[in-house]
Amino acid sequence: MAIKKQFLKTKPVCKVTFTIPSQEAKNIAVVGSFNKWNGQATPLKKLKNGSFKGTVDLEAGSSYEFRYLIDGSYVNEQEADSFSWNDFAGAENSVLSL
Repeated sequence: MAIKKQFLKTKPVCKVTFTIPSQEAKNIAVVGSFNKWNGQATPLKKLKNGSFKGTVDLEAGSSYEFRYLIDGSYVNEQEADSFSWNDFAGAENSVLSL
């Protein structure tokens, strides 16, 4: 799994690209505070090599909690900037700091 951040010079926006290596998964989405934890809002596209990839424009200077939704199971990003405990889920969320 990987996260790539590209800060725009002309706007206070960061293009964040999420990549998950080739897996047997059928559907992968990124859910988090930036899309109200909606599993349909930010699906990742399956590439020819089997990996999944997607880009989201987020406001720079903010932090966002998120997780991957892989075929119905929540998975954290190991390369996240940090982790935050979520009492509602009873688990840690990945944190993205921009």
